[in-house]
Amino acid sequence: MGIIKWGLIGCGDIARKRVVHALQNAENSQLVAAARGNKNKIKEFTKEFSIPRAYDTWEELLRDPEINAVYIASPVALHASQTIAAAEAGKHVLCEKPLALTVLEGRSMIHSCKQHDVLLGVAYYRHFYPVIERIKEIIASHALGKPVFAQIDALEMFNPDSNHPRSWLLHRAVSGGGPLKDFGCHRIEVLLNLFGKYSQVKALHAPIVFSREVEDTAVVSIQFDSKVIGTVTVSHASGISRDTLTIYFSQGRVHVPSLNAGVLEIETSKGIVTENHPPHNNLHFPLVEKYIAALNTTREFEIDGETGVAVDSIIEQAYGLSNNAEIV
Repeated sequence: MGIIKWGLIGCGDIARKRVVHALQNAENSQLVAAARGNKNKIKEFTKEFSIPRAYDTWEELLRDPEINAVYIASPVALHASQTIAAAEAGKHVLCEKPLALTVLEGRSMIHSCKQHDVLLGVAYYRHFYPVIERIKEIIASHALGKPVFAQIDALEMFNPDSNHPRSWLLHRAVSGGGPLKDFGCHRIEVLLNLFGKYSQVKALHAPIVFSREVEDTAVVSIQFDSKVIGTVTVSHASGISRDTLTIYFSQGRVHVPSLNAGVLEIETSKGIVTENHPPHNNLHFPLVEKYIAALNTTREFEIDGETGVAVDSIIEQAYGLSNNAEIV
């Protein structure tokens, strides 16, 4: 396929911070156009980042014949319609997380991309963290025995006013949920990457501190087919920030004090050994790089639509929106 010529749909915070630079700096990659529903802001955006073409609507962008792939960085409520339209236009799709508002929408996205022979990827960039790869090595080696219990805590304070650019996250019809849907999805993907298929989901969630449509705190327990139990705790109401991963084994423990930093503590009866496996300076760069490599080789991507649906299925069960859920 050669050079991937990207169109960017959505020009918010994540696009500005990392996505644009990844699309512009990856090998065999060119960002040729961006779309945003505000004429003044899209022109400012494309000028700031030296993007050749600006479109007032994403529909116009999809009609650009030079573009052969799109990065969708819009609110989750738009992911399904934009992905399906992109597939129908023959554009490959790398979509921000979570994949869709619902599992049903996600399935429709997968079907459309398969029908039109385009590659669907989901932006769960933590999948490619070196520290996660190292933990997978430890699990496979049985050096610490059998994994027993995994715990992820992702906590922050998030209480935006109505003018905040990310205030849409508080509206269920647009976001699909609170912190569990927003960034809990990332942590669920990490557990799926480490432990594979799951058999049971239990959850508690509520707006504990704030009065809003969505939860501000949630705890989800997942039992995997291997019998490993994993928990993901997320909150928008914690005055103390945390982003930790701990796995207890039959003969030791691994602990990541900050998932985005990459320090790994390996504890056994002999003591604690500390390793350092930092991620790329631009967390999105390996994601984009590997997606482009997949387009140019196998047309198979590790974080595909099925991964996105698996994550969304767990979240639906946690919210009690699936008949498979067990809510306690």
